[in-house]
Amino acid sequence: MSFLEKIKVQAKKDIKKIVLPETEDMRTIAAADMILSDGMAEVVLVGNKEEILSKAEGYDISKAEFIDPASFEKMGEFVEAFVEMRKKKGMTPEKAKEVLANPLYFGCMLVKFGHADGMVAGAVNATADVMRAALQVIKTAPGTKLVSAAFLMEVPNCEFGADGIFIFADTALNPNPDSEQLAHIAISSAATFEALTGVEPVVSMLSFSTKGSANHPDVDKVIEGGRLAKEMAPDLKLDCELQFDASIVPAIGKKKAPDSDVAGKANVIIFPDLDAGNIGYKLVQRLAKANAFGPVTQGLAMPVNDLSRGCSAEDIVGTVALTVLQAQMMK
Repeated sequence: MSFLEKIKVQAKKDIKKIVLPETEDMRTIAAADMILSDGMAEVVLVGNKEEILSKAEGYDISKAEFIDPASFEKMGEFVEAFVEMRKKKGMTPEKAKEVLANPLYFGCMLVKFGHADGMVAGAVNATADVMRAALQVIKTAPGTKLVSAAFLMEVPNCEFGADGIFIFADTALNPNPDSEQLAHIAISSAATFEALTGVEPVVSMLSFSTKGSANHPDVDKVIEGGRLAKEMAPDLKLDCELQFDASIVPAIGKKKAPDSDVAGKANVIIFPDLDAGNIGYKLVQRLAKANAFGPVTQGLAMPVNDLSRGCSAEDIVGTVALTVLQAQMMK
């Protein structure tokens, strides 16, 4: 059974309702059809029902819930609430009505006020737009200092990681995290990995150096990040300043870092910056023909997950399944 099939099975144990706001895109329509026919989630489609159905010929989305911001009966309550949320930023009712006409913001409000359990978007909108709506409406989870993003990677015919399953982070949000931010990314990613797989996380914080093989401020940043992460989560299996091969290949890990209980065994991979993380996951996805599920957003009070604008309908389905698992975990 593939990883996607496993998480679909888990999703069906406690069905959640997920908002898909980008109904102008046929990938969203196709994904809604697949999700509803599989029965792994309930779906809310944002927009005019007749317009959505008119372009959905060949797809069965009749079981979806359709909510149009233009005729939503509780829009007045949403406007009042959004004004209150953003009053320090000078929000007015007139401006709030304009903002909430945007499906991203409207979808987040549906989640915020309990009409849905999560949202998936980004097939049409840029990551910055999706995350801006989420941070303004959903906000961060209590005690969380940083929102980050991870991809769950399923690499075929791979004996490394958790039988080819890895978390790669941060892959979408934080361009140049400092040491403290790296520590938070590592801890959040470990929690995400365990929640989605049920496997103990083994975290490697990557560098171009392994255990002192090079001296550079970039290496120092990773070392300090590892120290802070261990201080914040002393029971977490984590090591830092490891090259990628030393992180996942047992023979190389033993040779380069013989005293490490992580080297050669890592399943959670923390990249030193967004350049490395984004390039790394796409290299593995394309060259190893890996499935890349996500990005999974970490640190929000309720699950809102972003998509790549190059995603397929199947990618949307996978991200919805992950979002359902996050919602189950948060419950």
